[in-house]
Amino acid sequence: MHDITKDIQSLTTFRRRSGDFMKHLKKSKRPVVLTVKGKAEAIVQDAGAYQRLLDIAARADVREGIRQGLDQARQGKGRDAEQFFAEFEAAHGISR
Repeated sequence: MHDITKDIQSLTTFRRRSGDFMKHLKKSKRPVVLTVKGKAEAIVQDAGAYQRLLDIAARADVREGIRQGLDQARQGKGRDAEQFFAEFEAAHGISR
């Protein structure tokens, strides 16, 4: 787990030394918190690290959807596939 409090820089410093920051980001893979007037305003990170976060979030969404579906099934809130498709086909004028 990264501690983002260790990589905090002002936006002004980032602007002045953006090339150095980009090299550091690629090497460390750690995000940098950019501040304006002492307050965190943005986080800059390597594109590969950001993509990994997106992938993790997507997997978490899928897992949460499955968990919710299983909870609903346990509570008897679901219906079987045959019933669903029969209703769907009827609602949309689809015949077999």
